[in-house]
Amino acid sequence: MIPNEAQLSALVTDWTKIPVTSPAPGIKRQMVVGQNVMMCRFTFDPLLVTPEHTHPHEQMTLVVKGRVRFFIDGVENIVSAGDVLHFPPHNRHGATMMDEEVVLIDIFSPIREDFLTA
Repeated sequence: MIPNEAQLSALVTDWTKIPVTSPAPGIKRQMVVGQNVMMCRFTFDPLLVTPEHTHPHEQMTLVVKGRVRFFIDGVENIVSAGDVLHFPPHNRHGATMMDEEVVLIDIFSPIREDFLTA
């Protein structure tokens, strides 16, 4: 369900107040959802693998903590805290967490409706 304009208001908060869900073992997710964009904070256990996939959403990722081996269109990229990634719609990507906990901020547009039901 996408919030409609009447339901949206400005938000000032911090991550400690955002509910935490676990969409899969080893993954914690927090979401702030707007009308056309969503921001997700993910925490991944060390060595966790997210399989390569595509989706119709544009995605930007900020690595907050840890090191990640991203595969983007089959090319390996090792990124760490402070690095930013951009995935255009339908871009094939996946990730393997390195030997420590990883925290990522993902921003999606349009909203990942599949995240709202999972």
